[in-house]
Amino acid sequence: MVNITEVMTINAESCTPESTCKEVAVKMKDLDVGVIPICDNQKLAGIITDRDLVLQGLANNLSSESTIAGLMSKDVVTGTKDMSIKEAANVMSQKKIRRLPIVEKGNLVGIVSLGDLAINNQSNQKAGNVLEEISMPAEPKR
Repeated sequence: MVNITEVMTINAESCTPESTCKEVAVKMKDLDVGVIPICDNQKLAGIITDRDLVLQGLANNLSSESTIAGLMSKDVVTGTKDMSIKEAANVMSQKKIRRLPIVEKGNLVGIVSLGDLAINNQSNQKAGNVLEEISMPAEPKR
């Protein structure tokens, strides 16, 4: 079975809870990503998505110079370096997430996305299944 370390992005860029919304948005643009892990001295403290910035920040008239501490998700689902791709895909499917930070002793060591799983031939079908499960449309608000 293929280990998650073979497909994950190592040395993932991160920001701190004190980073501003603008700093995070610029980093997302520069890296062409929609999520940034948030670390405090290498320890994973949270995660922020482009959606968080828009819906919780911009839509609420938050200044671009505001810190992201209040916008980031703090209860982050994580994986470990000893996981198989199949185990990671199962976690992502069950939790309905597209990205899984990989930690060791609480420190961020990498991140894996559905795209990373899809590139690997052994997990291509599983990645497709995960994407299908997490992409189910929500019921419209009435």
